[in-house]
Amino acid sequence: MLSYGLTAQEAIGAVVVGSVVTGLLAVSCGWMGEHHKIGFTVSSRFVWGMRGSYFPVLLRIFTACCWTGIQGYWGGQATRVMIGAVIPGFAHMKNTLPSSAKIATNDLIGTIIWYLMFAMTISVPPERMQRPFFVTFVLFTGTAFGMLIWAVNQTGGSAGPLFHATSTASQGRGWAFMFGVTSLLGSWGAGTLGQSDWTRYAKRPLAPTISQVIAAPVIITVTALIGIIVTSCGQEIFGTLIWNPIDMLAEIQEHYHSSPRARAGVFFASIGLVASQLAINTVLNSVSTGMDMAGLAPKYINMRRGGYILCVIGLAINPWRLVATANKFLTVLSGFGVFLAPMTGILLAEYLVVRKQKLRVSHLYRGDPESIYWYWHGFNWRVLGPWVMGMWPLMPGFVAGVRGSTVAVGWTRLFNLTFLVGLAISFACTLVVDWMFPPPHLGEEDEYNPFVDESEPGMEGSEEPIFMEHITAEQ
Repeated sequence: MLSYGLTAQEAIGAVVVGSVVTGLLAVSCGWMGEHHKIGFTVSSRFVWGMRGSYFPVLLRIFTACCWTGIQGYWGGQATRVMIGAVIPGFAHMKNTLPSSAKIATNDLIGTIIWYLMFAMTISVPPERMQRPFFVTFVLFTGTAFGMLIWAVNQTGGSAGPLFHATSTASQGRGWAFMFGVTSLLGSWGAGTLGQSDWTRYAKRPLAPTISQVIAAPVIITVTALIGIIVTSCGQEIFGTLIWNPIDMLAEIQEHYHSSPRARAGVFFASIGLVASQLAINTVLNSVSTGMDMAGLAPKYINMRRGGYILCVIGLAINPWRLVATANKFLTVLSGFGVFLAPMTGILLAEYLVVRKQKLRVSHLYRGDPESIYWYWHGFNWRVLGPWVMGMWPLMPGFVAGVRGSTVAVGWTRLFNLTFLVGLAISFACTLVVDWMFPPPHLGEEDEYNPFVDESEPGMEGSEEPIFMEHITAEQ
């Protein structure tokens, strides 16, 4: 956001707005998981049809592959810095790769090492990850606040020059601000859309709501605030704008001429970054994509195999080309929203308004015309139009941003509002189409939830829900 000309205060404001909207979307998209105990793979069936649901699942798999690659590249860079703190010669290793590769030799080595660690985490069942995630949280918190304390101390208690700078946004401050908001929404789009993958395991009603509405926005905002302050202080210390914390750590080691104290600090700080990338990739990509792939081909793929496939694809897409510059990085983040925002709008319209949160969950597992969600040969043709309508106004600006070309300013500004525009258009179009051509069996629901035994202590709303996972396609 800073690279697009926003001041530090404006960037913080964009993060606050984006994180609050992200929390609200997370609650809305996770509601069906919390109350019906179904994940995204299954919930897509009442929206797109039993066969049509493959499309949004494949689209989310594609997005997850891109994100896995990007997160893996960041993890590889953090690994390179960590190794370079122990072996300074590694940090200055001669690059034997051509410039067209867009990656240095030591970065490639670090990325491969990080992916090997990631492959080991895939083998750990999700229910056993709580303790490692807590350790990761402690490590990353130490890294973030350690860098903050160091940066502010080096500038004599000042927050740096960015908090006193004026906006240099070329398209106007308002549009740059909204681009920052939608970039954040786009980066969290896949996570919010798939919230039901996790909320379906909630033990109590409204258990996930506090973390989604309060904790998530606060943590996102505080983390971004620390990043902006450290970046601002770094500009005063180093004389250049370093927005990537990994590059900041490498610059710190160079600034202090690889002194033992600097190397020790960089080493421990980089451990937190390496661990955080492993945790984020596991939560947002590996587990959810493993569920999606298992839903597509349950006979051949389970969650673990899906994670390994994701790992291979994430490395094969050369993610370092996607994030070569800060501007291209933000464009890529917003680009994910071009495809995910309309899907989110359709899902919310269908579940919250059209169906009024009433589902026949048992019919979501019947892959034949007897299911009320079979529609036309397994496809719900009503949602295709709203998805296209929500996506096409954003494509000219997205393509221009990726290619570095120019289009009419109106297309660029629409793209700057990617997630909000895509979600709003698809939401409204879904309501109109379903009003004109109402889906059959609206308002029908099961007499009891087939995934919760309400006659036992694990009844819905109690402490221990009982999930009948042996009949799901998500295993």
